[in-house]
This record gives sequence, C-alpha cells and structure tokens, in this order.
Amino acid sequence: MRHELIIAPFLQDHWILRPGSSAGLKIPAHRYLELRDAAAHDTMPAWLPDVVRRRWGIDVGDRRPRDILLVRGPSPYGHGRASYEVNNGCNWACPHCVYGDKVHEGLAWEPRERLLHLLRDAGIVWIELGGGECTIDTHFPETYALAYDLGMMVEIQTNGSTLHRPAMLDLLTSRRPYRVTLSVYGATAETFDGFTQRRGAFDKFMRGLVAAHEAGLPLSLSVIITRENAHETDAMRALAHRYASRVREYAHMSPTFAGGAEPLAQQAPEYLQNRTPFTGCDAGHTSLNVNPFGMASVCKVSRDHPIPLLKEGLAGLARLGALADRALQRQNACASCALQKKCTTCMPLVKLYRRAESPLDRYCQHA
Repeated sequence: MRHELIIAPFLQDHWILRPGSSAGLKIPAHRYLELRDAAAHDTMPAWLPDVVRRRWGIDVGDRRPRDILLVRGPSPYGHGRASYEVNNGCNWACPHCVYGDKVHEGLAWEPRERLLHLLRDAGIVWIELGGGECTIDTHFPETYALAYDLGMMVEIQTNGSTLHRPAMLDLLTSRRPYRVTLSVYGATAETFDGFTQRRGAFDKFMRGLVAAHEAGLPLSLSVIITRENAHETDAMRALAHRYASRVREYAHMSPTFAGGAEPLAQQAPEYLQNRTPFTGCDAGHTSLNVNPFGMASVCKVSRDHPIPLLKEGLAGLARLGALADRALQRQNACASCALQKKCTTCMPLVKLYRRAESPLDRYCQHA
C-alpha cells in the first residue's frame, strides 16, 4: 500500500505533506518525533486523524500508521529542493529553448537509481523532473515512481504530448504529483505547430491537457509569449485559465545555457515588463540542479564547476554553497554599479547574456 502522508524534516522545520497536494502542514519537532515513533510501533497518535481530516478532508482514523505514513529521516546536508534534468532530448523543436541542441541522452537505470537515493539522503523533499521532455525518456516511469516511493514530492515539467497515454495517466494518478507544469505556445494548431516545428503538436498538447484535467491532476500552465505567438496572447491566457488555477506568463527569453543567442530572437518587445529586483536566492545552499549525467550544480543557470555526484557522493555537495556565493558576486562593471540594489538579473544570468552578446536592454537598467 502506498503512503498517504509524508512526514519530513524540511530545512529547519518539520512538515506533514500529502502526495498530490501542494498544501502542507508545519508541525513542531516533538510532533515529528511522535509520528516517527508512531510509524515504528504502529500506534496512531490521538491528534493526527482530526488534523488530517481538517487539512485534506481524508479519514485515517481506523488506518494503521505503517500503512499510511512515510517518515523521512533528518539529513545533515541541508538541501531541500532539487531540479533533475532527466534527459535533455525533446520531441519538439521550440526556437526559444534554453537547452539549445537537445541531445537525447542520460543515465542508465542503475546509476540513476543510485542518484535518486543520493538526493533522498541529501534531504531533498521537493523534486522537479524535467528536461528536455522528461516523459519520453526510456526510464521516466521508473524514475518518477522511485522518486515518489522514496518520499519526495514530485513535480514534472512536460510539454504534455504523452499525458493522454493510459500508462502515463495510470502512473500519475496512482502516484500523484504535487504539480504538473505545461507550457502554452499558441491557441491554434497553426501557431502552436509552427512554433514547436512539429505538425500535430497542438493536438497532442490538447489531448494531454484535457486528459490530465479530467484525471484531476494538479495543473500549472505557463503562457509563453514570443514574437511568433503574441497575436494569440489573449486566447492563450483564456485557454490556460480554462484548465488551471495556477497560470504564469513568461516573455523574457534567456540565452541558452551554453550562451547561445538564438532564444533572444523570440522576444516580443511590447510584452517585456519590468521585473522585480533580484535580492538573492537559496541556490546552492538549500537547493540544487542535477543534469542528465548526475552532475550537480548551483542551479540551472549557474553550471560552472559541476560536482559528479555518482563519483564523489554527498560529500561533494559541501562545495555548492561556496560556489553559489562566488557565482552571485557582482563582477567587472557590475561590481561598482550604483543600481545594484535595483538590478533584476542575477550575475550568472548576466554572464549568459554577455556571452550571447545580447542587447543591453534585455537584462540591464543602464540601457
């Protein structure tokens, strides 16, 4: 029987989490210890059924704790979130993609299995599986299932093209993700297929979106506004709000992670809005990114000096914090800039824009 609740330390706190729900319940440390003992001795704490009923509307009063609770142990490594690029290959060819040449390659199952256990032991509770298009990876079903079974709250980033398949729906409804995020590239087949450079892409997207919605999966939709689809912006917004309560918009295209300028040509200038100042982030300290070969980096953008997790093990993660601090330090002309406190772009992203020889107005207020 699969767990109904995850009891997990998360950074300095302790939480009760429910797979398939983004809502959690923070509990004091002594309650965490009580639940850990309850699972070990199969005795239900008197307070738990009422708390769970009020938070999620489920009844666990007559259930055995060992059947419904998965208790995560504490980790000394201090990480709580990770993004894992399962495979950078993709079945679409969107010109704004930050991955550039999307080569279909990644880890075989045995090293991938070891990698997921390492992430669990590092303290990762929230994990994002992406790519590329992660769902077309040969080992995606096992990867997703193991991350779930290890007690991680799983999000998948997908183009939706496989979500209508019965096997995929069975996987995601029997082991529910806390979020499924899809991108909207157009409101008509002509625009959507043209942008993805794949005939039939819109039909597959809509079939997947409708199937996931009907299955009650927690959907999040990203409306991607570019020069090729900006004329359908209102229609894309309407489509997104029809199927998801969580909708975000993105118009600022970034260079590829290798510093390629190709995505910048997709900018729709009239939709570029002022962004909020960058005031720092937890990247490298409590969160990290892992590429398809098990190389850990500060984040998706800051990939310098990656750490080979499968070779060094968790001890290698001790270097990430210092790497992050160095990566975020303002460099060259940015170091003496009077507008630093109002800057909206982190230094690793600035370096990508510079490498791509981007126009200054795409990332710098001095433009």
